[in-house]
Amino acid sequence: MSGLAHRIADAVRRCPDVVDLSGGPFGTVATYLPGERLAGVALREDEVEVSIVVRMGRPLPEIADGVRAAVAPMVGDRPVNVHIGGLR
Repeated sequence: MSGLAHRIADAVRRCPDVVDLSGGPFGTVATYLPGERLAGVALREDEVEVSIVVRMGRPLPEIADGVRAAVAPMVGDRPVNVHIGGLR
C-alpha cells in the first residue's frame, strides 16, 4: 500500500495547477505507513480521498477532474474523491 500511496501523491503533484497536497480538515486525509504519515492521500477499501492546494486560475471542477483522471488508473473501481483544501 505504501508504494501505491506514494505513486498517487506523485501523480497528483504533477497535475496542472496543483501546488501541493493538504491534510484536509483537521488533518484527516492521510495514509499511515510504517514510520510515516502521508498527508493528502487517504487509501480506503471502498474509496480514495485526495486533498489538494491549488493555484488560482482554472475552474476548480476542472482541476479536480484532472486529479481524478490521474489517479483513477491506479485505484481500480474505487471512486476518487477530491477535496480542495486550499487556494494560493
